[in-house]
Amino acid sequence: MTLIHSALSATLGWHFALSKSRLMTLVVLIAGLAQSRTVNLSHLAVHLSGPALYASKYRRLQRFFQFVRLDQAVAARMVVHMLNLERPKYLALDRTNWKLGSRDINILMLAIVTRRFRVPLLFTLLPHQGNSDTGHRIALMRRYLSLFPAASIRCLLADREFIGAEWMDFLNENNIPFAIRVKVDMTVTLDDGHTWSLATLLRRRRARCAAIICKGRINGTAGATREPVRLVAKRLGNNEWLIVATNRPDPKQALNDYRKRWGIECLFGDTKTRGLNLEDTHITNPEKLENLIIIAMLAITWAYRCATSTMGMKAIPRKSHGRRQKSWFRIGLDALRDWIVNSPKAAANAWLAKAPRRSMTISKQT
Repeated sequence: MTLIHSALSATLGWHFALSKSRLMTLVVLIAGLAQSRTVNLSHLAVHLSGPALYASKYRRLQRFFQFVRLDQAVAARMVVHMLNLERPKYLALDRTNWKLGSRDINILMLAIVTRRFRVPLLFTLLPHQGNSDTGHRIALMRRYLSLFPAASIRCLLADREFIGAEWMDFLNENNIPFAIRVKVDMTVTLDDGHTWSLATLLRRRRARCAAIICKGRINGTAGATREPVRLVAKRLGNNEWLIVATNRPDPKQALNDYRKRWGIECLFGDTKTRGLNLEDTHITNPEKLENLIIIAMLAITWAYRCATSTMGMKAIPRKSHGRRQKSWFRIGLDALRDWIVNSPKAAANAWLAKAPRRSMTISKQT
């Protein structure tokens, strides 16, 4: 375990301005989270070494969350570097929420979704239950653009919650390609000036194959989009229409792109019941919860590094029903937990292979 702690502290110390004691606590939290598969501090406290009483170790973790503030921007740069994701990539925007007693935990998450990886990048803790508003979405994307160029986004994917004229105008103005599902009861103004509901335009579309509906300005509560968007639809097996709005030149490609949005739903499963059990936490303070999510981000990234070390370029075998035996995340997490106990050198090497050795707190050069 000493080898693992040394490997993590030697790299994390470049990025987070922490005392030696706080840095070691961060290392123990990341390794303990992967090993215990829970964010509950009462379980993580046992991973602190030394003769101190259990109550003292638990209090040490509490003080970490009370006094330390980790930087999301630094963690985001580390994730991109360690997973070699500097190339243009798909981003997915969605919310995850749960209740702790009478308190609502509501997180607006921007995540990277690739064929192998689905990992959190930036997030906002919403101060209320229910949907996010346009201001929160735009602020989150501005934070992304302060760290990475718009050219790094292959396409932004989002569900029906994330619609609105002002929001789509922001994406267009910043040259962010998007594929966003819209509601069938929305209206669109065509180039001839006529306004139609999407339901009306779809009455003529009886085929199940993808069909381009129109190009027009989406109408929202605060007006219509300044630039026209393209709309493409496909009838699903349950007889429901999947309608995607996009600013990409090929709207039919947007339907294929939108399918990748499911990766963020899988990510929420990885961070909850299928992986790190994020809902086990009793933390409700937004600043403390932000620290916890950043620690989970780093643990997930480490698990993916272990999956890459385990699998290389091989594909995960499929079962008889056609699905993969395991997800890439689960292969990595299982390997990481095994290596922490039985092969600490392999766990340390998986982290060190791509962990940046220089500070990543410098602002993006424009």
